[in-house]
Amino acid sequence: MIKYYNVESNKIACWVNSNGFDEQAQSLFFIHGSGGDHSLWSFQYARLNKNFNIVAVDLPGHGSSEGSGESDINAYSLWFKKLLDVLQMKNVIIVGHSLGAAIALTFAAEFGSMIKGIAAVGGGLKMPVNPAIFELLKKEPETAFELMCKFSLAKENRDKLSEPLKKSMAAANIEALYNDLVACDKMDLTEKVKKINLPSLIICGEEDKMTPPQLSREIAANINGSKTCFIKNAGHMVMMENPEEFNEALIAFAQSVPAQKP
Repeated sequence: MIKYYNVESNKIACWVNSNGFDEQAQSLFFIHGSGGDHSLWSFQYARLNKNFNIVAVDLPGHGSSEGSGESDINAYSLWFKKLLDVLQMKNVIIVGHSLGAAIALTFAAEFGSMIKGIAAVGGGLKMPVNPAIFELLKKEPETAFELMCKFSLAKENRDKLSEPLKKSMAAANIEALYNDLVACDKMDLTEKVKKINLPSLIICGEEDKMTPPQLSREIAANINGSKTCFIKNAGHMVMMENPEEFNEALIAFAQSVPAQKP
């Protein structure tokens, strides 16, 4: 179910468990990528909501949330802290995709004591954006969406997922999407990620063209004890392209993270 929370006078939309949160359960907090919303995690929360507390957020300025979004990863991390303060959740594992992975990594480095672990999906220490995408978003957004869909999906998944993904992009706030990409383009987590001291799972599709597997290996190499998972038959939208294998990896990781009893 969708529930709204007030964060700095803005209503923030989140998909949450319809029967409320179980204080003894692990909490999976999903953060979408640039220009997205909570629906990009629908293959996860529909499957996992009986065993975990679930929050799948629409970042400010995205989906049904108010606000204008951010153009800086650190600003998103600070905003996320405010949302966690409102929710007062325990045993939180952040699961972030792309932009969301960058937010998760930054948050873990700065406010790690507030959470139990992270799963960074399709991320990188740096995530430069092709300048042509910025130009197309200003002049020909539909062409930009076409390109982004093409590079986001493994070839064998394009027939099935291209149209839904394009519809999701077309429904996005273009300014928020543009600013998200600015945030990704200018970030550099090379030093910050070394401060992370939490259970960490780094996931990437084997055919990811947007954030190739080598970027995930670089993240893992800088976090002591981190685990990696490279998923077959999947590109950048790995959680949609091969949800069964993705969910199995996420469940195994979450179950390996000790939960704090109330």
